[in-house]
Amino acid sequence: MLSAEQIENKLNRILLRVQKPGRYVGGELNSVVKDWDSVKTRVAFVFPDIYDIGVSNVGLKVLYDQINQRDDALAERAYSPWFDMEDLMRQHQIPLYALESKRPLACFDLLGFSLPYETLYTNTLNILDLAGIPLHSIDRDESHPFIIAGGHAATNPEPMYKFIDAFVIGEGEEVIHDVVNAIQATKGKSRQETLRAFAKIDGVYVPRFYQTSYMEDGTVAYTEPTIPEAPKLVNKRIVGKLPPPPIKFLVPNIDVVHNRVSVEIMRGCTRGCRFCQAGMITRPVRERSVEEVVEAADAAIRSSGFEELALLSLSSSDYTYVKDLVDAISKRFEGRKLTVSLPSLRIESVSVDLMEKLKQHRSGGFTLAPEAATEKMRRIINKYISDEDIINTTRDIYARGWTTIKLYFMIGHPSETLEDVQAIADLCKRVIAEGRKVAGWKVKLNAGVSTFVPKPQTPFQWVACDTRESVLEKQALLKRELYKDKSIKLSLTEPEDAILEAWLSRGDRRMADVVYTAWKNGSKFDAWKEGRKYDVWMKAFEEHNLDHAFYTHRQRRTDEVFPWEHIGAALRKNFLFQDFRMSLEGEIRVDCRLNCFACGILPTFANLRRENPGEEWKCPEVKSPARKVISETVNSNQLPVVGD
Repeated sequence: MLSAEQIENKLNRILLRVQKPGRYVGGELNSVVKDWDSVKTRVAFVFPDIYDIGVSNVGLKVLYDQINQRDDALAERAYSPWFDMEDLMRQHQIPLYALESKRPLACFDLLGFSLPYETLYTNTLNILDLAGIPLHSIDRDESHPFIIAGGHAATNPEPMYKFIDAFVIGEGEEVIHDVVNAIQATKGKSRQETLRAFAKIDGVYVPRFYQTSYMEDGTVAYTEPTIPEAPKLVNKRIVGKLPPPPIKFLVPNIDVVHNRVSVEIMRGCTRGCRFCQAGMITRPVRERSVEEVVEAADAAIRSSGFEELALLSLSSSDYTYVKDLVDAISKRFEGRKLTVSLPSLRIESVSVDLMEKLKQHRSGGFTLAPEAATEKMRRIINKYISDEDIINTTRDIYARGWTTIKLYFMIGHPSETLEDVQAIADLCKRVIAEGRKVAGWKVKLNAGVSTFVPKPQTPFQWVACDTRESVLEKQALLKRELYKDKSIKLSLTEPEDAILEAWLSRGDRRMADVVYTAWKNGSKFDAWKEGRKYDVWMKAFEEHNLDHAFYTHRQRRTDEVFPWEHIGAALRKNFLFQDFRMSLEGEIRVDCRLNCFACGILPTFANLRRENPGEEWKCPEVKSPARKVISETVNSNQLPVVGD
């Protein structure tokens, strides 16, 4: 195995031959370099996409900060090299290394992969191969690092079960310490003993300790544990109280996707959009105080020199103290060159008022996500906003000086018709026309139209993915209607991207062989146009006698056992199915801050509170009797029955 010095010497010979050599050198401001020999456990966090994207990932920053706060452990980072760098690394026999120390990844005790989306699967295999680590978990021995993975894609870990030693289900701030402690406690013992220790940790799924059986029709019959230590249901890990946010932000060597400080103001969402996996699996809502957010933002900006601040959450307008926060941010950073963004705002006048208060620090655009353009579709997805609300809000935005608005829409739901798609075009035309009335011809509208993918742990996990032919027909309609107006920019996703994401997100264990074969035959960077090889995936399905339509275009039976049935997001399957049935009837569920529908998260969270009796949890306050009832229910450890 090459030493760090040998890798450095080889890098010096090749870096000037690649695009953006700054991706591969490390040494960023605020990166942490510890003495290798002074710690017990060495962890490398890996984001299996290019540096330009991965270095901005908030989850990786949080875990990097958590481990480096320990005296007995260190954390370093690695990312996927782009095609040119990979070719040279293979040519010169340079293993993939961590940026801080330049040591090969194979030298570490633990590799933690962040998997926020499924199209990173082949890159994950490619990284293991570049690192000289056996791809299959069963082929690794005591000389190899443990491979764990987490993120939203771990909601259904089965398509990667052969390659990952253990998956973290849910939130990682606390469980990553449990994993490190388990490695230390079993040092000197067999790899199998350490994996058994992993299986005992709440929120950790070790695939090798489970087996899956199938029905004659190819659907899953059951997945069950094979050892006593492995639980029948691996429920997600929930952090009771959000830890202090990181304040030592890495300053990249090159221009990246998000050159900014990001502070999470709130985790979880109560809106209940039926298509939104993040909104379902990150429950319950937990909020940071205004003071903590402002102090963290100020410290992070001072330590990094960034000139942009993002206040992150799934629904910023729902943060209980959002007006106080905006006032405090405006006051703290008054007169300083700083752009402040408050993403995920609701479509209502209060959102415009909030951004108006930040006008000294505002950026050039304003983003809203109506998702659908007809009342029928908005009721189906549980995101009801009237056309008049959209028009009034966008008119107000243009009138207050913003020249560009971005609207996000979604096509491809099985209940959708061409009339629903036409309504998207009509609404865009109406928005730009109203904008011209108040701000002239300088106004612009960016319409981003993605294709719906039904995800696990959501009410739409029972529905089929739209076909390629249908999506192309709908996209053609939008192009005909919107390309004529130069003030409207239309962005569309390739239908193949959605289909690939669909079979990866809803696949079973048989999909692992397809992933491996696709990678072996050259598939990687599947989320990139330069890397997409749809035909390679089709051949991989054929090689393993599987039909991709079984995973994508098939409506699920109401009693079907899903491949992820043994993985829990703390949401009752009955709740999700009830919500799915409501979508078929066009019925709306109100914000569950106003009424508890017994989704299952509160009993789970009450159990967490019982384990930490010194901590009291309260739902974020709102002027509603229902909110008070929910808060009292959890803190008294009683199970909610409202809406059951």
